[in-house]
Amino acid sequence: MAKPNYNFAKRQRDLAKEQKKEEKLQRKKAAAEEGTVELNPDADTAVDAEGEVVAENTETPAEKAPDA
Repeated sequence: MAKPNYNFAKRQRDLAKEQKKEEKLQRKKAAAEEGTVELNPDADTAVDAEGEVVAENTETPAEKAPDA
């Protein structure tokens, strides 16, 4: 019976992990170039697992005019 080649299996796992990481980086880069990652940090938004906005608080805070 043949012995399992653990080094080969580990190398394949590492390559798959690295490829997955690169694909994720490319998706993030493409999304940033398209301008889809323009979330206002002050806005109240709910985002689902895919990164799509589910609910957004549209109330704008009333700004007080400076006293003259």
